[in-house]
Amino acid sequence: MARPALGLVIVGLGASLAPLDIAVNVALPAITGHFRLALGDVQWLVICYVLVYGSLMLVCGKLGDLFGHRLIFQIGLGISAVGCAACAAAPDWPLFLWARAGQGVGTALALSCAPALATSLYPESGRTRALGGFAAAQAIAAAAGPLLGGALIVLWDWSAVYWMRVPVALLALAFSGVLPSPKPDERPFDALGALLLSFCMSALLLALVFSQRAAVPGWMAAVLAAVALVGVAAFIHRENRFPEPIIRPALFADAAFSIPNVLNVLANTAGFAILLLTPYYLVNTLGLSPFGSGLVLTLTFVGGIASASLAAVIVRRIGQRPAAFAGIVVEILALLALGRGGVDTPLLLVALPLLILGLGQGLLTVAYTDIVTATLARRDRGVAGSLALLTRTLGIVSGATVLTALHAAGAAGQAGPEAFLAGYRFAFTTAALGLAGALAISCLWPRAWFAAR
Repeated sequence: MARPALGLVIVGLGASLAPLDIAVNVALPAITGHFRLALGDVQWLVICYVLVYGSLMLVCGKLGDLFGHRLIFQIGLGISAVGCAACAAAPDWPLFLWARAGQGVGTALALSCAPALATSLYPESGRTRALGGFAAAQAIAAAAGPLLGGALIVLWDWSAVYWMRVPVALLALAFSGVLPSPKPDERPFDALGALLLSFCMSALLLALVFSQRAAVPGWMAAVLAAVALVGVAAFIHRENRFPEPIIRPALFADAAFSIPNVLNVLANTAGFAILLLTPYYLVNTLGLSPFGSGLVLTLTFVGGIASASLAAVIVRRIGQRPAAFAGIVVEILALLALGRGGVDTPLLLVALPLLILGLGQGLLTVAYTDIVTATLARRDRGVAGSLALLTRTLGIVSGATVLTALHAAGAAGQAGPEAFLAGYRFAFTTAALGLAGALAISCLWPRAWFAAR
């Protein structure tokens, strides 16, 4: 295997630790029983992980730019291996949550630098190809996670969803020496800016998470959102005055840069309906088994793998911005089709839109990441890759809040299976129309999507 291809396999293997975490969803009932948790307590398993890696993502990308992407990637792999093992072996719930937070640190370190490492393996002309390979590897891991997790839980127990990632991390770490390792950058690190960024991201993510928890007072989410806004203002003030900011705030004043970032958040918000609502529709409405439901949902990832693999060709033909635009349009059409689902809908008319949605998401992911990567300087590739991953995380966390509220609104006044189906249709259709409206408004700034190549 050629060195760049081998390097891309190692990067993909190490970065797969994050999407493999989807396997934890399969293990939630077993984890709840093992630690004798109330149903509301298990949410902290997700919060501790997402809060930590989401708040640290951009900072870790900057650390990679300054001290070497390979070094930060390797540290992240080591911490991830320890964190996964600690989760699997945790004797009680508090220690499990501390281990889960440590796993989040490892994910932030390894994942933030992975896109930069992928692009460093190829000449600039092969940048989109590298990003496509990286995105395909992520989709493969996301598809494999629930299937592997489910099988291992049957053969072993819930801890297998954590143990299975330890050898993956160690294998990637063992072969990471093939990755390029440039000299550390002499630029200063903005420690205060990093603290402010992590603080405001933590407040924002907590606000989004708490806004969907009935047990948490509504004012708490509002206060956290206000704190996040103050933190963002302080961060911008700091970055505008520091000679080497973590990321230049002026970048977001350009619609050609800010609009694709915002639309990527919104596309991931709408697309999260697949993981949040479709499993219930497939099992409770169409009568599939949990395993059958998982196989059907895997079609979304299959579509993502296919389009990510072909994205370089598409971008070369039509350009990165039109390709990202097309990816969003495809996702909107698929969401509208899924929103028409009913009790008697043939399975083919559910499976096909899921596959098409994956095609749109895969194309958007690669083209959007290419836009961000091309906009920032080559010395800031860690920040570029981590920003692309952060907007996806914000979209997913927002999706859990927005789509839950939409489903409740659509189901209001009804009861039983009809209530779920009404909410399901309303959530999918409203998410699709909302995304379409945002995309239409963004066309008022045509440079965002149709700038000269």
